Amino acid sequence: MKQNFELLEQLLQRRDFHALRAALTEENPVDIALFLETLTQEQAVLAFRTLPKELAAEVFSNLSPEQQQGVLESITDQELSAIVEELYVDDAVDMLEELPANVVKRVLQIARPETRKLINQFLNYPENSVGSIMTAEFTDLKQTMSVAEAIRHIRETGADAESIYTCYVTDASRKLEGVITIRELLLAKDSDKVSDLMETDLITAETGEDREDAVARLMKYDFLSLPVVDKEGRLVGIVTVDDSMDVLEEEATEDFEKMAAMAPSEKPYLKTGVFTLARHRIVWLLVLMISGMITGGILGQYEAAFAAMPLLVTFIPMLTDTGGNAGSQSSTLVIRGMAVGEIELKDLFRVFWKELRVSLVVGVVLSAVNFVRLIITYPGNEAVAFTVALALLVTVLLAKTIGGVLPMAAKMVHADPAIMAAPLITTIVDAISLVVYFKIACVLLPI
Repeated sequence: MKQNFELLEQLLQRRDFHALRAALTEENPVDIALFLETLTQEQAVLAFRTLPKELAAEVFSNLSPEQQQGVLESITDQELSAIVEELYVDDAVDMLEELPANVVKRVLQIARPETRKLINQFLNYPENSVGSIMTAEFTDLKQTMSVAEAIRHIRETGADAESIYTCYVTDASRKLEGVITIRELLLAKDSDKVSDLMETDLITAETGEDREDAVARLMKYDFLSLPVVDKEGRLVGIVTVDDSMDVLEEEATEDFEKMAAMAPSEKPYLKTGVFTLARHRIVWLLVLMISGMITGGILGQYEAAFAAMPLLVTFIPMLTDTGGNAGSQSSTLVIRGMAVGEIELKDLFRVFWKELRVSLVVGVVLSAVNFVRLIITYPGNEAVAFTVALALLVTVLLAKTIGGVLPMAAKMVHADPAIMAAPLITTIVDAISLVVYFKIACVLLPI
C-alpha cells in the first residue's frame, strides 16, 4: 500500500490527473481517504476533485472532520451538492455534527429540499439516541408482493439502500409488519407471497431509545441491521452493523477514559490540544486529591500508635496497594459484565455473594503468605504478623465486595458505572483499609 501511495503522489506532483483518476478508482475508498490524509490541504483537494461522483462521496465519508472541512471550503456548490446527495443520511449527519456552523449552513442551503428536511430531522434527535445513528435508506416491501415482484423491486430501488440483506415489510402508512432476508427470497419460489415468508416476531428499537441499548440488542440477536420505529410503530430507519461498530468503539473509548479518571474526549489524542487534555484530566485529579486528604486525616488520628510501634507504618503501603488492586479487579469485571449485558441490576445480590466468596479465598491465601513472611522477616513479632494478616484479610474482603457492588450502585442512580473504576475504588479502599488496620492494631497490640 505504501508503494501505491508513492505512485499516486508522483502522479499528483506531475499533475497527470487522468492517470491519477484511473489509479484512484482501483483503490478502496478507505485507502484513498488514508492517502488524502497524508497530503497537504491543497494537494488533497486536487486529488479529491479527480474522483468520480459516487466514489468521491464514499471517500468523503471516511475523511477526518478537518479534511472534510478543507474539501468543502475548496469545492464548488455543484460539487458539494453532488456529494451531499450521494452520501447516506447518517453519514451526512455525522459530517455536519463535526463541522463549523457556517459550513453546515452552506451544506444545507445547497441540498435538495427533501434531503435538507431529512437531515434536519436527524439532527433534531438527541445526541446518544438511536435516531441519531440510524439511516433512512432501507429496502421496504409489501405483503401482497410475490417473490418475483419483491426481487424486481429490490433491483430497482436497492442501489439507494445502505443494506439490502434484510428487507422490511410495511403497510400503506409505513407501519412495520414483518422482516424477510434476501436469502429467503432467493431460495423461495417466484410465486410465493412475501406475507407467507416474512418473520412477524419483530425485534425493533425506538428513535428516542439510548443507542447503546439498541446496539446491544442488535449484537445479541446477530442481526445485520435493526429496524427503528417511531412511537406509532412506523418504520423510519435502520441501524446497520457498521453503525453499531462505531457506537461500540465510541462507548468503549469513553469507558476507558472514565475508568482512567478522565473526562471523555471526542477528538483523537494527537488532534486534541494540550490545554483541552489538561482540562479533561485535572477535574478528576482534584477530586481524587481532595479525597486522598481523608487518608491523611486518618493517619493523623493514629499518631500515637505510630509512636508506640513504628513497625506498623512499614505495612501501610502493602495493605493499601493490595486493597486497591483487589477492588479494581472486581470493579473491572463487573463494569465489563454490565457493558456486554452479562450482569443486570437484578443480579446485585448474586454479584455481592460471589465476590464475598472469591474475596474470602483470595484473602485467606494472601493473609497466610504474609503471616509466614512476617514471622520469618520479623522474628519475635508474632502479634504484629497476626495483626497485619488479619487486617489484610478484612481489607481484601471489603475491597472486593465494594469493587463489585459500587458500579451497580452507580447504575441504580443513573450514573455511568465506569466512574467506579480503579482510581476511585482505590481511594475509597485506601481509607477503609487504614481504619480497619489501626482498629485491629489497637485491639490486638499493646499501644
